[in-house]
Amino acid sequence: MELNNVAIAFGVTLFAGLATGIGSACAVCAHRTNTKFLCVSLGFSAGVMIYVSFVEIFAKARDILASRLGDSAGYQAAVAAFFSGVLFIAVIDRLIPSFGNPHEMHRVEEIDRADADADFRPLYRMGLFAAIAIAIHNFPEGMATFTATLSDPTIGIPIALAIAIHNIPEGIAVSIPIFYATGSRNKAFVYSFLSGLAEPLGAVIGYMLLMIFFSSLVMGILFAAVGGIMVFISLDELLPAAQKYGEHHLAVYGLIAGMAVMAVSLLLFL
Repeated sequence: MELNNVAIAFGVTLFAGLATGIGSACAVCAHRTNTKFLCVSLGFSAGVMIYVSFVEIFAKARDILASRLGDSAGYQAAVAAFFSGVLFIAVIDRLIPSFGNPHEMHRVEEIDRADADADFRPLYRMGLFAAIAIAIHNFPEGMATFTATLSDPTIGIPIALAIAIHNIPEGIAVSIPIFYATGSRNKAFVYSFLSGLAEPLGAVIGYMLLMIFFSSLVMGILFAAVGGIMVFISLDELLPAAQKYGEHHLAVYGLIAGMAVMAVSLLLFL
């Protein structure tokens, strides 16, 4: 592994993780949520990740594994690793407490209502657990982004951008319960921002694992698993969130636009 590629992989993963700070800033500073923009953006992110997962990531993982195990066994290993990635992120998703689940959509207008609705302020501990829950959820995303970028920056960078867009509403989702718990906009911003650091932490763990067990076989398995993680995130989080924030058609338009942009960007690097 070249140090330059490792630095790029860490950099883009850090960027993706700290995008939760953008959502935090929206929750702290904005007075209204631009739901149409969020709807299209989340659909766009889903399109990017679904297209690149099936067209590029899975295909590359299959080729790597086929070169080591043979065509048939390599394809079977790629399929098994893909669905292992789906299972991995699904289990983590199920373990997240409902009050901290990033699938729960929130709008920044809720903060303005929090002072009047004192009954909706949970305990400080509950707000802290909400941030921890998001951090746990972001951990495998960081590992996936790092692995994809390390393997091929032309794939990993668009994935990092998609994850960053995905993290904006997560930042809002963390900020609001933290604000309910503490009554402090500053703490809401800081805890939400820090929850995004789980993604570069995932990159660190991924790097350590690759340093210990690195081989083309391990890279192929991890790459296929990354594809599964990305598809699950898109279908279970991004598209449902896009539709909750806006109109069904806007989400689909964003989805198609994301696929088209990803397709064009990949063609440019042929």
